[in-house]
Amino acid sequence: MNSILAFLGTQEIIIIAIVVVLLFGAKKIPQLMRGVGSGIKEFKDGMKEGEKDSQEKTDKKEINSSDN
Repeated sequence: MNSILAFLGTQEIIIIAIVVVLLFGAKKIPQLMRGVGSGIKEFKDGMKEGEKDSQEKTDKKEINSSDN
């Protein structure tokens, strides 16, 4: 994703912003950004929960293998 952004200059970003405003309207953009932000937050929370579950499983396997 960062490599795509590296090729975008100031003019391209301005054009993209104008297209977004024309498509969605200035009043809808804050709602869209809130939705994107909450989606990213939920994704991050899910990733943290997955990492926690994975760590707990690893810890249980280590305990079981040390008991043998």
